[in-house]
Amino acid sequence: MTGKVHELSAAGGESAVAGDAEDRHGLRLVPEPAAPPADALDEEMAGLLCEVAPASSGAPNTALSGGTGGPGALTPLLRTVLAALAEGAERRGGPLAAGTPAELAADVARVFAEADGDDALGRLTDVLAHGSADPADPACAAHLHCPPLAVAVAADLAVSALNPSQDSWDQAPAATALETLLLGELAQLVGYDPAEAAGVLTSGGTESNLMGLMLARDRVLGREGGRQIELSGVPGGGPRPRIFTSAAAHFSVQRSAALLGLGEDAVVPVPVDDRLRLKPRALAAALSACVAEGDIPVAIVATAGTTDTGAVDPLRTCASLAAEYGAWLHVDAAYGGGALLSDRLAPLMGGIALADSVSLDWHKLGWQPVAAGIFLVRRAETYASLARRAVYLNPQDDEEAGYPSLLGLSLRTTRRADAFKIAVTLRTLGRAGLGRLVDACHELAHSGAAAVRAHPRLELHADPILTAFLFRYLPENTDPEHTDRVNAALRRRLLREGRAVVGRTELPGEGPGRVRLKLTLLNPHTTTDEVQRLLDAVVAAGRAEEQR
Repeated sequence: MTGKVHELSAAGGESAVAGDAEDRHGLRLVPEPAAPPADALDEEMAGLLCEVAPASSGAPNTALSGGTGGPGALTPLLRTVLAALAEGAERRGGPLAAGTPAELAADVARVFAEADGDDALGRLTDVLAHGSADPADPACAAHLHCPPLAVAVAADLAVSALNPSQDSWDQAPAATALETLLLGELAQLVGYDPAEAAGVLTSGGTESNLMGLMLARDRVLGREGGRQIELSGVPGGGPRPRIFTSAAAHFSVQRSAALLGLGEDAVVPVPVDDRLRLKPRALAAALSACVAEGDIPVAIVATAGTTDTGAVDPLRTCASLAAEYGAWLHVDAAYGGGALLSDRLAPLMGGIALADSVSLDWHKLGWQPVAAGIFLVRRAETYASLARRAVYLNPQDDEEAGYPSLLGLSLRTTRRADAFKIAVTLRTLGRAGLGRLVDACHELAHSGAAAVRAHPRLELHADPILTAFLFRYLPENTDPEHTDRVNAALRRRLLREGRAVVGRTELPGEGPGRVRLKLTLLNPHTTTDEVQRLLDAVVAAGRAEEQR
């Protein structure tokens, strides 16, 4: 069968685990036969598939994936997909295909125009694999873009085949029950009482942050005005609503404020320290000034794991100030929530259980295919403004008869059963197994940061908090504008040559000298030597840019 249950799924990555009962991080491996070569299907798997449908059978183009005939229809198609994934990854030969965006787009356009009939699946899968950035490759380390576990991808296939939709029980009987059970466990992981909490699976942190701020708006402004904001809307004139978040918070906070009718100007950016953490005294001063001006502090959005550095705001202080000023506390733990899986790193999340709502993303530090976002509230009654009755989906008499509905927990109607892959992963690896993956990435980040610090042509911004760190290449000409240009250009050179995918960001502030490169290390099987080679590639690209 496959190599090990926690093997990463992306074809062509150099990080698949095989062999011993434990890998270098102490991860317990399921004793299965070794993984097959990339250019051949596992014979045992092929045999199992043949029990469902003969290898020579072809699936009609109009065959369906469900029912008793679904597995047989999928069998030859899956063979095609797996073979094309391997072929595309082999052609790519690294973290991404070499070439310019225009050249890669032309290649896709050509195949899209030529693919036809029975060969469309294979040819388009091949071009997708060839033209993808492969997060399982050690040199692909730019974003919070994780290499999904093979077991999670396999679970996701089951959901795709069955196609349950979470907007009514009669479209997803088992998936409805499973999502409810999973959310109870995740609430407990955060520190909530599962009997009092509520939540839903989302598309990611942006949707979760929007939901948190929507409930904050409805709860706080509704209390202030004595009306249901979700019905009457945000009142015009009078005190202005304000949302407080760090200057390093995710841009979705501003976007959410705009969507909720509060306006982006309602967001008050609070200064951060040199580690990009919100300054408690600055937050207290901003809240005090807000009230003095007659405005309404609607929400504090604390970040538990900023995108660039993994910085964690002082959650307990934020909770205390939110309580003092009657504001809602939402914690954006889309990245840092993965620390809850690790005994070593969980203390970083101290105080998260005090939040009114929380965002988690398991397609970041949870090794799930997109999407795997989670939104949780500490008290289910605060969800009231999202309640929705649609007679064709969740009629009252059905609910009274014991048919549950998740419709009023989500902003979406049609919604995929994304809880299933997370549930399978949790039951396969457990919190301890996932925690070892988190710890492995954390250790790798510290090793990479040490290598940057030791290199005379690299400069580290700060030690890693989670699994990411910022740094820059130091050219011989240290003029800030020139340094910024070289670092931006070397990253594009690495992309163009297909050698590496490295992140690029800017430190808060004004003026030149703020451009930084970023490594976000989410592959637990990457080695320190591979990170060193990636840094060497950055230096080589920097020198090449200096010589232009």
